[in-house]
Amino acid sequence: MSLSLSISPPISLSFSPPPPPRLQGDLCQCLGLSHHITVIRGPTLGLGSPGEMAGGQGGRVRVSDVDFDRVPVRVYEPPAAGGGEGGLRRAVMFYHGGGWALGTTKMGSYDVLCRQMSDELNAVVVSVEYRLAPEVHFPVQYEDCLAAAKHFLEPGILGKLSVDPQRVAVSGDSAGGNLAAAVAQQISVDDSVSVKFSVQALIYPVLQGLDLNTPSHQQNHNIPMLHRSMMARFWLLYLGVDTSLHPLLLSPSLLHHPSIPPSVRSHLNWTTLLPAKHIKHYKPVGMETGSQEVTGQEGDLLPGLLDVRAAPLLAEQGVLGRTPRAYILTCEYDVLRDDGLMYTRRLQDAGVAVSSHHYDDGFHGAFSFAHSPFYFDVGKRMIRGYMDWLQENL
Repeated sequence: MSLSLSISPPISLSFSPPPPPRLQGDLCQCLGLSHHITVIRGPTLGLGSPGEMAGGQGGRVRVSDVDFDRVPVRVYEPPAAGGGEGGLRRAVMFYHGGGWALGTTKMGSYDVLCRQMSDELNAVVVSVEYRLAPEVHFPVQYEDCLAAAKHFLEPGILGKLSVDPQRVAVSGDSAGGNLAAAVAQQISVDDSVSVKFSVQALIYPVLQGLDLNTPSHQQNHNIPMLHRSMMARFWLLYLGVDTSLHPLLLSPSLLHHPSIPPSVRSHLNWTTLLPAKHIKHYKPVGMETGSQEVTGQEGDLLPGLLDVRAAPLLAEQGVLGRTPRAYILTCEYDVLRDDGLMYTRRLQDAGVAVSSHHYDDGFHGAFSFAHSPFYFDVGKRMIRGYMDWLQENL
């Protein structure tokens, strides 16, 4: 694995760093002082300069914080009129990542990305401040995102913002990609919504939690920025179930619970959905030994894991076929790689046009490391490819 890291300007480090935020958070939770996620949130907010995180006038883009159907959003408006009929502009609704528990529209990396999108694409960008775990759990995050989307897609709101109703995208990274996929599915089948998204752009999305033993989970189980155990913790937080179920979520027995229909398993059968080059030498964990232990705790986990609002990969072909054309970005060094690759295949099988962009040197979270003061070259290339695709397809 070869990564190119640039630091600008050069800096000299001569201090002993504090314990990682996760360790601080675990300690505070053990002592009963605070939930570990609450402790982690502070350091993650600061990925950007104070100027970048402030609302108001920033460079060429006008930024305002408002509510869409009681959901806080940050709206980025470009200075120029659109090039379409009547000066209408395209638009992007964006959901940030962070395991449904971290992140914010004000986080520097997301703020910079949305400003860049608005400026380069001459687009209205709406970044959604959905509520987070552990304060709320599924389906609240999804419902916030859906409510904001339905409000934004109202013809009167689009008209007020001079948005072309034929050129509206939904997008997000990681957990935000999960929310974008789920919202795109629901909007596509909701006859009460007259304006539909024209494209969906998913950045290393998490799309299912039933099988955390896919080849990418096996290959990258201990690779930053998101390792397998951490992804399981985020799922437990999102679903609001006890953290003692962590071993069960990682166990292959969960996927083989007798209550799961074969048709559902087929929707995430990576032995048939993944390209051979990504299957490599990996085999389904536990299948050869017939390990199908049932503990009785599955009842707490399965309802959420089987809900397509939380696991868009499990949607039926009829629903997938109604969703808009897609851009799906995946990274080789990412436990979520196979979620995106399987979703690509399922969308294609349903007749949806998909542009699959896989980065052999990519890792989870690289989108947040594409700007000064430090960045990875692969992060810059990812954002460039994402922007170019939106420029051409939106």
